[in-house]
Parts: sequence; C-alpha cells; structure tokens
Amino acid sequence: MSLHKALLCAVVASLAVVAITGCPKAPDSSTAGVPTAPGMGMEGSSGPTGANSTSIQVKGSDTLLQVAQALAEAYKTAEPSVEVAVAGGGSGTGFQALIEGTTDIAAASREIKDKEAEQAKAKGIEPVENIIGYDGIAVIVNKGNPVARLTIEQLSDIYTGAITDWKAVGGFGEIFLLSRETTSGTFEYFKEHIVRQGEKGSQLDFADAIIMLLSNSAIREQVADTETAIGYVGLGYLDDSVKAVAIFDAGGAAVSPSVDTVKDGTYPVSRPLLMYTSQKPTPQTAAYLEWILGDEGQKIVADEGFVPVN
Repeated sequence: MSLHKALLCAVVASLAVVAITGCPKAPDSSTAGVPTAPGMGMEGSSGPTGANSTSIQVKGSDTLLQVAQALAEAYKTAEPSVEVAVAGGGSGTGFQALIEGTTDIAAASREIKDKEAEQAKAKGIEPVENIIGYDGIAVIVNKGNPVARLTIEQLSDIYTGAITDWKAVGGFGEIFLLSRETTSGTFEYFKEHIVRQGEKGSQLDFADAIIMLLSNSAIREQVADTETAIGYVGLGYLDDSVKAVAIFDAGGAAVSPSVDTVKDGTYPVSRPLLMYTSQKPTPQTAAYLEWILGDEGQKIVADEGFVPVN
C-alpha cells in the first residue's frame, strides 16, 4: 500500500471512531456541580451538607469557646442541615465581627460597651443580648502554694503590684502575675470587679509586670507549671492541675468557686455568659438560640462546668 493510501485509511478510521462514540455527554442536570470531595457542599450552598444546608457563625469569647464548640457539635444531631462554625478571639473580637456583619452570634463574657453599641447602631444593627448561662471566675494558684483564701482587696493589691511577694499573704516567693489579654471579656470583668474593686471612676490598673496569655487553658497550664504564679480562668476551665483560691465575700465568709456557689449567688466573682445577635437574626440563628436555652442545650452548658439559666 502506498503512503498516500495508508494516510487516507487512518483518517477514515478516525472519523469512524468519532461517529461511533459521538460527542462527550453533557452533565446530567441532577448531578451537575456536585463536588466529589468529602464534606463539601453544593455550589451556592452555605453549609457542608448540600443545597438545603445553612451556616451559622459564632465568634468571640474564649471563655465560651469550649461550651460553644460542644453546643455546635450537639446541634449537628438535632439539625443535620445546619452547620455551626465557632471561633474565639475574645469578647471584643466577637462584638467587632457583629458590627462588621461577619458573624451571626457574638459570644461574650461581658456586656457590650456603649461605644460598641453605638458603632453597631451606626451600621443599622441593634445588638440583642441573650443570657445562656452563668460563670464564676476562679482565681488559681499552683498546687504547691499554701495560700488558700484571699480578699478582693488583697487580689487588687496583687494585680496592681502593691503586693509583689507571696509572704505578704501567707505564701513565699515573688508573685508571677498572669492575666488574659485585653480583648477578653474576662479581662474586662476582672479589671472592673477585682483590680478596681467595683469602684466607678477608679484608675487602678494591672501591674506592668503582668504576663498576658491568649486563653484560659494557657493560664491554667502556666499556673500548674509555675510554683509562684497566680491567674484567673472561667469556672468551666477549672481542674485538679491547679488550686482554686476561696474569695471572701462581703460578709467575711471565704467562698470557693463552684457551680453551686455561682448558682446560689454566694461566690463573689461571677457573671452571665452572653450571646448577642442583631435585632433581626436569621430564622436559623433564632432557632439555634432557642435550642441552646432548651433542655438539651442547657444540659451541655452544665456539662461544660458552667451554670445553666434554668
């Protein structure tokens, strides 16, 4: 066979294959756009479970981070089509996200400040407060520290630097001060109610020597590892790796932090746990908050070491 005839046969054969196989088949409209990677949602959906899924963003308080994550995980069972994404960063971070419209819920361990509320209103947002539980702030020391109880005045003196050695309150060694960072609602509460002893207009502030850490867990771990350290954490982060100091109340009784003493109001360093939304939350966000305040959600709040509302 000549070269010309061989090439002609090859072309005819190729055309025959195209005629048999036809053009590539168009995607079936029922499956077009469905991703194959595990956990991915359909294009245009806001959650991981398909076109009917919804995402709720929760951002803010590190004190609430542990319980917020537990609530989000449990809600997957109650409402599989709703994905709840949780992030920390501090109460101030949560409020800013609410103001900027990048979160549905601002988790907070303090009330919103007037300045923050004004910023929100300037953007058409009316922050709505929801109390989901209560927390006691536990003052913690190393288990080897003999100090077992302190007054609020002594704590103020320790954290302002007026007292720098444990021997002034029955211990030993130079005090190693630990605190949450300034964006933390726990930091704000502790400054107002302990450092400034609840006195409006007080200018007392934390000592320059203070070491600021990003989370309750980091403070707990540092106190456990440092014999002369003192710190403070949310009640839900208290464990047997550290010792909680009893605080004297107004009547002169030394009260230890616990679910019971926070619930009955005898522990002097406690505050509400809050979730803020806009004045018009999405139906999914409203339903989620209703679930949190129901029996199942409140049980999780209790299981995480906090005090339920009901």
